[in-house]
Amino acid sequence: MLRRRGTAPQDAARGTDRVAEEMPVALVFNGISHAVMMVTPRELEAFALGFALTEGLVGKAADVFDIELREHARSFEVALTIAQEEFMQLKQQRRSMAGRSGCGVCGVESLAQLDLQPAPIGAAALHDAETLPPAIARAAAELGKHQELMQATGGVHAAAWCDAAGAVLRVCEDVGRHNALDKLIGHLAREGVDMRRGFVFMSSRASYELVRKAARMHIPMLATISAPSTLAIDVAVEAGVKLVSFCRQDGCVEYS
Repeated sequence: MLRRRGTAPQDAARGTDRVAEEMPVALVFNGISHAVMMVTPRELEAFALGFALTEGLVGKAADVFDIELREHARSFEVALTIAQEEFMQLKQQRRSMAGRSGCGVCGVESLAQLDLQPAPIGAAALHDAETLPPAIARAAAELGKHQELMQATGGVHAAAWCDAAGAVLRVCEDVGRHNALDKLIGHLAREGVDMRRGFVFMSSRASYELVRKAARMHIPMLATISAPSTLAIDVAVEAGVKLVSFCRQDGCVEYS
């Protein structure tokens, strides 16, 4: 690799850089391939479980009986064994979906499949006008300390699970923000964490897909470093998810 630090020829130097991996990962449910996503190949079992939950393919973690990881030359396959009732529903709505990092709706065949009107999550609000700023400030201050891949490569998103006070308890990273959130939710579901008692803090912008995933898991608040989209705000309001963006140690913006 040739890295240029200035305009003069003597400023060019050769060296070694660390780059985040991105590989195709096939998700197979009861022997039938459902999706191929581009993912940073780590924590793939958690990713597969989180994807199944946040996409509504299974209702709860207990509906996934087994997860088997298979490595190929330039790809991975994650085989999930799910409850027969869930599998029958999956077959009815089965679609072929080719995933790209940063894309949460690839392969959706009709507008009806977007599911833009979620039911209210029914989770109690964790914060009011007084408790929200310090919780966000703490999460913003702690997130960077947990971003191992970001520090090494500068090229991944992070999804953090925080308690009500803003303490960062777990962080998952991936080239795709949706993947990072799925990994995080997979871990939390596997550990039996009550997701109504904390919030998700992300290093990305707030897209509607992220809000929709949070709503499916009854997570009461999604906080992001960058801006939201109008659709993210609409879905958050519909579901009763508190959406907070432009999160910094010295402030944030709540959308309603």
